[in-house]
Amino acid sequence: MDVRSLLSCYGIELVGALPLSECRLTRPYLLTREGLDVTAPLSVVIFAIPYLTPAADLPDRNLSAYAVSEDYHLFVRELMDDLLPRLRAQHPEHRFVGFADHSPIDEIDAAVLAGLGVRGRHSLLLTERYSSYVFLAEIVTDLPLASTHTTLPPELLHCHGCDACLKVCPKIKTGGVCLSALTQKKGELTDAERAVLTDFPSVWGCDVCQEVCPYTHRARSRGTIYSSIPFFSKDTVSHLTPEALDGMDEAQFSRRAYAWRGRDTIRRNLLLKTSPAFHAEEKEN
Repeated sequence: MDVRSLLSCYGIELVGALPLSECRLTRPYLLTREGLDVTAPLSVVIFAIPYLTPAADLPDRNLSAYAVSEDYHLFVRELMDDLLPRLRAQHPEHRFVGFADHSPIDEIDAAVLAGLGVRGRHSLLLTERYSSYVFLAEIVTDLPLASTHTTLPPELLHCHGCDACLKVCPKIKTGGVCLSALTQKKGELTDAERAVLTDFPSVWGCDVCQEVCPYTHRARSRGTIYSSIPFFSKDTVSHLTPEALDGMDEAQFSRRAYAWRGRDTIRRNLLLKTSPAFHAEEKEN
């Protein structure tokens, strides 16, 4: 069974492969510490993990769609813990190493070159099947693999440029600061930042550029946009409240996508919307 067939068993259908030499290396040390020689012939299997769940379409959602489900890193860890031993058992003379997010390569660039989609004006990977609602991960191996390198000319590796995402981006209201980054900012906020977060419906992340994208509209109309992977449909939280946050024990909280920032940051964002007294106190400080 090949890698593509194995990944299909996990509900992952968008899979490509290309030589490491065709990827843009960003953290080569991640490969060398795994015992892989970056100057040797290596292959990269790059794949897109769809994550959107119907729970992310509930009207009172106040979290970015990716944060409605549990942290995708947990899924990737479970996937690699199951998949890599199977590949190593089938090909004991070869090495297989998995990465996601903290990667040795530019993942979006590799996904585009491997034919999974195009780069959007919002810098996300756009796929026809799931729009940009995908996470990327890859397996690097010394097993020779047939390349799926796209034959499209460079000018067609980007979206057609309707600029819908740029026109609705809230950066214009935040002085050029990404609103998603602002929801994740630790420490004291400026008056302008507090005002933006108070008015913005989300307490974590921002999806407006994805929501207006024609790729998203097409994927919704075709009925392909939702993930079929069970992990992303279980234990969903689309509307977070201070009470729900405080009701999570540490084990539960650690499984949420916003846990890496700690409770204080997202609690601050929640209280800015639900507690006028907290808002006034923050302004005084």
